[in-house]
Amino acid sequence: MTVEKRECLSCGELIKGRADKKFCDDACRNNYNNQLNSDGTNYVRNINNILRKNRRILEELIPSDKTTAKITKKRLEESGFSFSNFTSVYKNKQQQTYYFNYEFGYLQLENDWFMIVKKDLDKE
Repeated sequence: MTVEKRECLSCGELIKGRADKKFCDDACRNNYNNQLNSDGTNYVRNINNILRKNRRILEELIPSDKTTAKITKKRLEESGFSFSNFTSVYKNKQQQTYYFNYEFGYLQLENDWFMIVKKDLDKE
């Protein structure tokens, strides 16, 4: 019976143990998987950070006892809001387009004003 020599997929060291073992230890397994997922992960992480920041900005602009507020575009831009990133789009019966960052959304009004809204998650 010949024993097949296996090398760790991460560091190349000789593996001892079970026949289906691919890594010499947890550190090599983690390193290998982190390397494998790093390219796409950075892009996704950056977009998620922008979306969470947008959500936090919208949340802070609505008083806690209200579900809507009006704000200028300038104030949104000054707070670092990104208009190009959102989680969903909703068109109402009047064909107005709302852009949402999770449960907080905004509708562009006239003269660079925006209406910020909060979905009632209990009704969904």
